[in-house]
Amino acid sequence: MAELAELEDPKTREVNEKHGDDHGVNLSKLRALAKRLKTQQELARQLWATDDTAARLLAILICRPKAFERDELDIMLREARTPKVHDWLVNYVVKKNPHSEELRLAWSADPDPVVASAGWALTAERVSKKPECLDLAGLLDVIEAEMKGAPDRLQWAMNHCLAQIGIEHAEHRARAIDIGERLEVLKDYPTSPGCTSPFAPIWITEMVRRQHDK
Repeated sequence: MAELAELEDPKTREVNEKHGDDHGVNLSKLRALAKRLKTQQELARQLWATDDTAARLLAILICRPKAFERDELDIMLREARTPKVHDWLVNYVVKKNPHSEELRLAWSADPDPVVASAGWALTAERVSKKPECLDLAGLLDVIEAEMKGAPDRLQWAMNHCLAQIGIEHAEHRARAIDIGERLEVLKDYPTSPGCTSPFAPIWITEMVRRQHDK
């Protein structure tokens, strides 16, 4: 904790706080610290218990993703106050855990929109990597009905899933683009030069073009 405190930078904190992340540690320095510590599951649990954002990010980097029980991950997700901790927990830990599918189904139906967004993030990955047994048309039905009015983080995760369906599954591409065009979610999202817009019709079209160019 003392080392993390030394890495604290006021300017980094100022930038992070605009995104809802209350820490000021440069992530490259955090990763370097994690590399030095290597995997330490017990230390990871202790760091998580501090409720400090930088400590929790470090915990995620040094933990053993497969060592967590289902209920433990469920509690951790609900405790993950900030977007970065939430995203890293889902992407670096839950996706590698044997309970990920069970959690995907439970979280997708959760009344808490932030928890539900984790379920949709896991679904977006399944759309890309393991689409077997997914009802893609059914997912598009839900997105079409609910994405426009969803809170920000849930809306973002549903939009990602919409784009993945359009990118990976040609038979659903026209409908995915049509849904995106009609709902106009993230249509005006500011996008840096050289980056692809998160607006689903643009995102889908650009990624499909890149696949064809390969």
